[in-house]
Amino acid sequence: MPQAVFDETEYERRIERTKQRMRDADLDALVVSDPANMNYLTGYDGWSFYVHQAVLVTLDRDEPVWVGREMDANGARATTKLGEESIRAYSDDHVHSPYDLHPMDFFADELESLGVSDAKIGLEMDAYYFTAKSYTRLQQNLPEATFEDHTLLVNWVRVKKSEQELEYMRQAARISENAMQAGLDAIGEGVPEYEAAEAIYSALIDGTDEYGGDYPSIVPLMPSGDHTGTPHLTWTDRPFEDGDPVIIELSGCRHRYHSPLARTTFVGDPPAEVQETADIVIEGIDAALDAVEPGVTAESVEKAWRETIAKYDVEKEDRIGYSMGLGYPPDWGEHTASLRPGDETILEENMTFHMIPGLWFDDFGVELSETFRVTSTGVEVLAEFPRELFTA
Repeated sequence: MPQAVFDETEYERRIERTKQRMRDADLDALVVSDPANMNYLTGYDGWSFYVHQAVLVTLDRDEPVWVGREMDANGARATTKLGEESIRAYSDDHVHSPYDLHPMDFFADELESLGVSDAKIGLEMDAYYFTAKSYTRLQQNLPEATFEDHTLLVNWVRVKKSEQELEYMRQAARISENAMQAGLDAIGEGVPEYEAAEAIYSALIDGTDEYGGDYPSIVPLMPSGDHTGTPHLTWTDRPFEDGDPVIIELSGCRHRYHSPLARTTFVGDPPAEVQETADIVIEGIDAALDAVEPGVTAESVEKAWRETIAKYDVEKEDRIGYSMGLGYPPDWGEHTASLRPGDETILEENMTFHMIPGLWFDDFGVELSETFRVTSTGVEVLAEFPRELFTA
């Protein structure tokens, strides 16, 4: 039986909103290869995105068509409510083929069977798992078709969350809280970094007393010492030392929905400059969260942060947040709205963002973050975790 993650009417609404955007773009078909977008439209959930797969959406067909590897077809039957005619699989000799076969040869045949071989077809050309060869192979097989890049078409449908999506994100936040506490408790002088990572991973999967956790789209990030000026490092077997700042960025995951959370701890007594930096980051976060409400722009939220830290002669050029929620490796971001100068996206109720305005310098960095929902009057911060510099 298919998993009951969402009811069928929710998928129907998502598909109709996607089709409306297709009509607006004058598209006849859309090839959806981003695994998060595949999940969003059908519920398909499997670690099969290392081979070519996609959901095909056409305007004149009620159901999308799942296309993937033959051994993954039962996964589509297990995780979606698609009818048998909407599950179509290519044989294994298309995978890493020595016979000059390619999965897009099969995709082309399916698009032809759907009556769109000479139509205008949207592609997610900047999606992680849609390759340059996929594009050229489709062109070779369907010379009468017109292909256009519509990488973010479904992503923009996803930006406003339903009540059930929000509930899964809140559940993910509970897991994030437990995992963050486990990581903070594990860090100490002489403890190898991998032991803290182990404690975090265990908590991410253990979840809560009511439900378990899924694998997150990004591994726990845990730079320490001098490397805290570089935010996207993981862990090593180096023992923590007295005087080490340590950044932890992680996310609980529930039915592929995330609620990221970042905090910084210090092994020993933090020097004044580290504590002062943490205080600036916290003050800036508070100001940015206070600026959130429906009708304001994404850039105005970032401006509140920037003006706050400017009082201390501090500048930060990077964006401070991004729309996120449903995700698969390597990212939980939706790649749509960002909290940064120049982004004039108007915030609407039930948009969700990860605000992560860290400050990174050559010799140390301080990072705190919050995942939040735009409410009808302001903001809901999903995690309930102290916003402070910790010590180990």
